[in-house]
Amino acid sequence: MATTGTSGPAGMDNYIGHRAKVGVVIPSTNTAVEYDLQKLSAAGLRGVTWHPGRFFVEHTDLSDDDNFVHFLELIRETIPSSVRDVLTANPTHIMMGMSAETFWGGIEGNEEFIARIRDQIGDLGLTTGANAMIDALESFGGVRRVAVLTPYQPIGDRNVVQFFDESGYEVAAIHGLCCENTTDAIAGTPFSEVFDAVHKIDDDSVDAIVQVGTNLSTADVFPTIEKMLGKPVIPINLATSWHALRSSGVEDRFDGLGRLFEEF
Repeated sequence: MATTGTSGPAGMDNYIGHRAKVGVVIPSTNTAVEYDLQKLSAAGLRGVTWHPGRFFVEHTDLSDDDNFVHFLELIRETIPSSVRDVLTANPTHIMMGMSAETFWGGIEGNEEFIARIRDQIGDLGLTTGANAMIDALESFGGVRRVAVLTPYQPIGDRNVVQFFDESGYEVAAIHGLCCENTTDAIAGTPFSEVFDAVHKIDDDSVDAIVQVGTNLSTADVFPTIEKMLGKPVIPINLATSWHALRSSGVEDRFDGLGRLFEEF
């Protein structure tokens, strides 16, 4: 993992972002990523700044597989402008605050996505949702069977399963909420639906539960569920922020944000 440089104005060792400046690329409709990142600042994270850049989401309809694919086709055209813009803040690391595109097409699709972003950012550290989740699972050791919660339509779920399968994990169960748009339908998912979904996909054979889809914030409830179930329960937004920090040499640990931040 890359280590963030700490050089700055002469005689100063505590200027803004002196440990890491993370550029965060998020959909224009997303309201959950920044909300979850604020939890880290509230927990006492110092010397790290987050710099969001939004890419335009023209097609917000996710009501079926065809609309879901069309949404992805259009954001592939607008993501580069967001990356371009956030690079002007001179970040030390780039974090992708969206996940569907990083799982799409399995390992090969994720690698192609990374290659496109690398064309813009060069050697900067890079966090994608797919890679962050795999690194998070590997941190726990011994995890092989996972259950997955998504806000996606069936076609999105199939691509998520493909990625985990190709990464060496068996998907014991997956539950897609089939949210109908990219905005309030995902971000407005009641916690009761999250609890119900976890109950549906969990059993004694499942080693870990993961949630993907960055506009579905589960950071308020997953750490508690994790304590109740006694197994890793990992939200995508905490996995990506953890990966970005650890990749930047920031090893701070926090209580209340789940075992990932408490132990690794």
